[in-house]
Formats: sequence, structure tokens, C-alpha cells
Amino acid sequence: MNIPQNILDRYKKQGRILPWRQTKDPYAIHISEVMLQQTQVERVIPYFHQWMKDFPDYVSLAKATKTDLLKHRSGLGFNSRALRLQACAQTVVEQYDGKLPNKRNQLLGLPGIGPYTSAAILAFAWNQEVPVIDTNIRRVLIFLYKLPETISLQELELFAEKIIPSGKSRDWHNALMDYGALELTARKTKIKPLSKQSKFEGSDRQVRGWILKQLTKDDKPLLISRVQEEFPNKDVADIIKGMLDEKLILKKKGTLILE
Repeated sequence: MNIPQNILDRYKKQGRILPWRQTKDPYAIHISEVMLQQTQVERVIPYFHQWMKDFPDYVSLAKATKTDLLKHRSGLGFNSRALRLQACAQTVVEQYDGKLPNKRNQLLGLPGIGPYTSAAILAFAWNQEVPVIDTNIRRVLIFLYKLPETISLQELELFAEKIIPSGKSRDWHNALMDYGALELTARKTKIKPLSKQSKFEGSDRQVRGWILKQLTKDDKPLLISRVQEEFPNKDVADIIKGMLDEKLILKKKGTLILE
């Protein structure tokens, strides 16, 4: 059985139509990859459309206010990623004239871009034959090629790179993602992910998201005592300290404000 061809044929007939798949714009693909991290596709789509409307390129993102940025992430959580995206945009504007570089070592030198994101950008924007390994792709490769579940990420990447169909990296990786998301699911294959996303309800992320939502919605200082009343069972002081360290917010006379 020709596994790659079968998967590509299936994708050609049944592949999901997603907005970031309708473009080869490196910026749009970069934004989508950050939004999709540990977030369901259906939830990301409306946020992606709104983001691209308001911040269509690195230049506009670099100039955006913190309030505008956080409004776009408040429904998805992970607000610090919006700020890292802006830091990345500012670096791209300053060092690369607003155009994302297509070399992996240069991408890895940008704020917020790690090994996975750099690989995804190279594959989806420029069709480069680099292995992209997310949870779905890992599961599909292990199942179809009868690999051990204990295989390390490094070993899996070496294997995956060898089987990328020539000239079809973009379609290949999209096809693998769809096959894992729609057909070879975790329930069907019994293959466990390397890590499991923690529940949002009752988490520190919920508190952080609530704080930022209040600040962007009301556009006025937020009493720390109000946060403590809202989340009496959480270590609010420690959560606020983390947000201060990340420069997400400022503390002023018993209140919190956006920087």
C-alpha cells in the first residue's frame, strides 16, 4: 500500500477548507499557528478572521496598542502570546523590513517562534520539506507505520523527514493533520499524546484571562480585592506576580492597569 499517496488522495477529496489554508502568506500562517496552539480549530476561525482584518501584516501588528491586542485573545486565553506576536512583529519590521524570513535559523531567532512553529511556517508558507509534528501527525505516523509509542520527538522527526512526498510538503502535512483529527483519532487508535492540556476551568489561565478581559472591557483600573473575591480559592497574589513579570499588566495602589 502506498501510504503517502492514499493520504494525499483522501485529502484532495475530503480535506477541510480552512482560512489559513487558502493563503501562502507567511504572516497569516504564523498567526494561525499561534492561535491554534492547544485550541480547537472551530474556536480559532472567527478570531483569525477578525485579527487579519484589524492587523493584516507585521507593520500594523507592530504598531497596535496593548488593549487592542488583548481584546483579540481574550476569548482564546493565552494572552501573553499576543504580546509575543507583537514583539515578533516589531523585530520582523526592524530587522527584515516587515517580511518574515524563510530560513529556519532566522525564524528561531524571533520572539515566540520555536521549533514547531518554525517548521509549520516553512512547510505551509513555502512548501519546504521539513517535518511538522503535532499531536495528530504524531499519532498518524505511529499508527500507520507501526512505530513504537515511546519514539522520541527527535527520532520521529528524522523518520518523518524521509517520507515527505517531494514537492508536496504543504499538502502532505495538512493531509496528515486532517487524517489524525477526523479518522485516526486518539479514541480510535488508543495512542496517548505526549502531554495533555490541563483543564481551563479553575486554572491560573482562567484567572489571568478574566483579569485581562475586565481591563480591556472596562478600560479602567481593576481592584485587586475584586479579583480575590471572584476567585477566593486561587493564589491571586502569585498569579498577579506572574502577569507583572511578563509585563502584561501594572500594579498601582491596590489596583491593576494595562501597561
